[in-house]
Amino acid sequence: MLKKLMENLQRSGTQSLAKTFCRLGWIGFWTQIVMGSIPFLLVVYTLIFARSPSGPRAGLALVEYLTIAGFLILIFTTVWFYRHTRLAKKIADPQECPPASSVIRSVWTGVVASSMGLLFSMLVMILETGNLLFYFLTAPQVGVPVFQTPAAGPTSWVSAVDMVSLMALSLFAFAEMVVLIFGLWLLFRTTQVSGEFPQSTAE
Repeated sequence: MLKKLMENLQRSGTQSLAKTFCRLGWIGFWTQIVMGSIPFLLVVYTLIFARSPSGPRAGLALVEYLTIAGFLILIFTTVWFYRHTRLAKKIADPQECPPASSVIRSVWTGVVASSMGLLFSMLVMILETGNLLFYFLTAPQVGVPVFQTPAAGPTSWVSAVDMVSLMALSLFAFAEMVVLIFGLWLLFRTTQVSGEFPQSTAE
């Protein structure tokens, strides 16, 4: 069964690969656009309409840096998947078809970037969840949710902004996981038909 599938993929050629790049490129692009815009809309709603307090806790500097890095990587992978849709047109054109090494290098760049973005998002989620858990464990356990410890200062508050932050990180991680899967599939498909690409010329 697996052998038959591999043979079919090898016979599909560069035209089918170009369609795969175009289809997955657009799906990955719009997935990241949607997943990146939802947290922004949640923050706007929370800060403006819900009028929740902002900046309730003193967060770790590492969390801020990792969050910014993850967001920048999400922007990069969004642009990179749009680039895959442009690359699909070149693959479909025998006159402009790039060598296999160039296509594989492009796919690998997206895979590495998606992996880094997913890693950063998971690290921030672990740190933020642990921080929230610490505040809830130190609060009086009386059967009612307590969002402020009476003995501490304002930096101990836990508000809806914290949950919006975790939701945003979850959406970022989901988007990066999706594009990582797409990138691995594109890498697999490219290696299957690499023999049909034109040979790269020596520089």
